[in-house]
Amino acid sequence: MKTRRLGKSAIYVSDICMGTMTFGSQADEAEAFRILDECYDAGINFYDTAENYPVPPDPKWAGRSEEIVGKWMKTKDRDSLIIATKVSGPSHGWIKSSQRAGMTAMDRHNITRAVEASLTRLDTDYIDLYQTHWPDHGTGFDEAMETLDDLVRAGLVRIVGCSNENAWGLMKSLATSERLGTVRHQTIQNNFSLNNRRFEDELANICKREGVSLIPYSPIAGGVLSGKYNGGATPEGARFSSYIKKGGRHTAMAQRFVNEKSLSATERYMAIAKEAGMSPVTLATAWSKQHDFVASTIVGVSKLDQVAPILAAADLTLPDDVMKACDAISKEILYPMG
Repeated sequence: MKTRRLGKSAIYVSDICMGTMTFGSQADEAEAFRILDECYDAGINFYDTAENYPVPPDPKWAGRSEEIVGKWMKTKDRDSLIIATKVSGPSHGWIKSSQRAGMTAMDRHNITRAVEASLTRLDTDYIDLYQTHWPDHGTGFDEAMETLDDLVRAGLVRIVGCSNENAWGLMKSLATSERLGTVRHQTIQNNFSLNNRRFEDELANICKREGVSLIPYSPIAGGVLSGKYNGGATPEGARFSSYIKKGGRHTAMAQRFVNEKSLSATERYMAIAKEAGMSPVTLATAWSKQHDFVASTIVGVSKLDQVAPILAAADLTLPDDVMKACDAISKEILYPMG
């Protein structure tokens, strides 16, 4: 397993990260432990969670993913693990957090309460990477960056990052940190896959010029790039099979991921994978890792048998002809996810 630096920090991580947003909902504790052990034994040292996990957000299980990760951490050498978690952004927009009665924001009060609760659930005395889960542009960046700086100085957090941020927000946060002399975001965790290459439009250039690492989530496009939704299929237990029935935000998200353009593109990527002699999941994971602005690709599973095709991408470098074939599809079917 190769390792890469997170931003300009001293932390190096495996170039595959196991995400835990299904732990406690789709995957119970026993299955989560089996998944985590398999990844650890394969050389993965980087694990990502959040105070609002598992998904879909629900007060009945909010924080359960961190609790499961915390219990599993006790079976390993803490120094061998890089643990990332997140504080929920404002709940008056696209997502409402299950934490703090949905009154979340990026101010000192919320960030402080969130990190204290995460440390308790994880049963650890420090978090390696602490991230803002989604932006709070209305509050501004001064208070958030000063609070995050205090957490680093107190030894509760090693480095900080952001998630679901846009180009303006990333640059504004970096400028704020430089002006105030605080810690800066070393990472950005955004959606990035063969079906969603919008990160390359502006944010990739910022990352390369400013020394910020992308740790992309959803490299398999929420499972779509596996091909399991093709042909009108709605697999039992699959996230978008249930989301499409929920209405509101959940249906809108499902339709963004599963639509005519995304399924058409997926069919063509599956053909490339077949010709190259690999699983489409392996292709999608390897493709994500093969960018100079990416430090570690965050994958997610709910069953142990889903891990193998991901791990098959660990030491895989896609040849130029495969990369060019993927680029050709991206140019022909622009922005499948909008």
